[in-house]
Amino acid sequence: MIVDLVALIVGLAVLTVAADQFVAGAVGLAARMNVSTVVVGALVIGFGTSAPEMVVSTIAAFSGEVDLGIGNVVGSNAANLTLVLGATALIHPVVIGRGLLRQGVLSCGAVVCFAIFVQGEVTRAEGAVLAVLLVVALYMVVRMGGHLAEEEPFGQVGPVVAWLPLVGGLVGTVGGAWVVVEAAKGIAEDMGWSGGFVGFTMVAVGTSLPELVTAGAAARRRETGLIIGNLMGSNLFNSLAVGASLFLAGPGVVTDIRLQTWGVIMMVAVAVAVLIMMSTSRRVGRIEGVVLLGAYAGVIVFMARGLGVT
Repeated sequence: MIVDLVALIVGLAVLTVAADQFVAGAVGLAARMNVSTVVVGALVIGFGTSAPEMVVSTIAAFSGEVDLGIGNVVGSNAANLTLVLGATALIHPVVIGRGLLRQGVLSCGAVVCFAIFVQGEVTRAEGAVLAVLLVVALYMVVRMGGHLAEEEPFGQVGPVVAWLPLVGGLVGTVGGAWVVVEAAKGIAEDMGWSGGFVGFTMVAVGTSLPELVTAGAAARRRETGLIIGNLMGSNLFNSLAVGASLFLAGPGVVTDIRLQTWGVIMMVAVAVAVLIMMSTSRRVGRIEGVVLLGAYAGVIVFMARGLGVT
């Protein structure tokens, strides 16, 4: 337990430093390539911060732990739009600029697709369909991003300055997340918690830490496009890329019915609620942030009734 606690603290420290460098590198890369930071947030940061979910869920499915892998995706998607977005809004209100709503619609559609495919038995054929949908979604993100002008132009930077913080930050973020997840799993096992509850809560929060620290770093830099692009891109990659990898690695029957029903319903409900919030108020302020954090706490308590301590 002590070793796991130390590893957890070290992993969080690495995540904090690496995520800040990751954001700085992403901004520099956007300037050098003359593309919107929304696109960079959705593609580069969205994929990078979803790497822990992909690693953990794929290994879990390959080992026959389909429920753990699916619980990780469902819990991470819910945490991104409640815990991460809510905490970020407390640091700095998130303004939903022109064009970001389309990113939200695309991300919500990906979440709904995953929710449909995860019902019953997951198959490799469904995994292939999710992979095709991922390619289509990425094409649409790039096309939509080409018409966005959310931020002021940044000064040009050299190739080393642009790529070194990005690559180093990504490696540190993924590595730190892996350490945090392993430590969390060890603590959960010592506490005697069930695998389903660990997947939906401990592992999901652990794999969502890159999104949390990256969004927090972006909020401190007032990079609204990176925040929304990161969260929407992360949920898109979780649902399509991680879902495809999970289905292809370990097809099988989902045995955790509560996760398959109520867990998935809550994931979709959160995605739709945030999309409505984006389309109506055009900002996520501190009040909305408190509501989102409260919603996440409520989801955890509710799911604990069925997935809780053994």
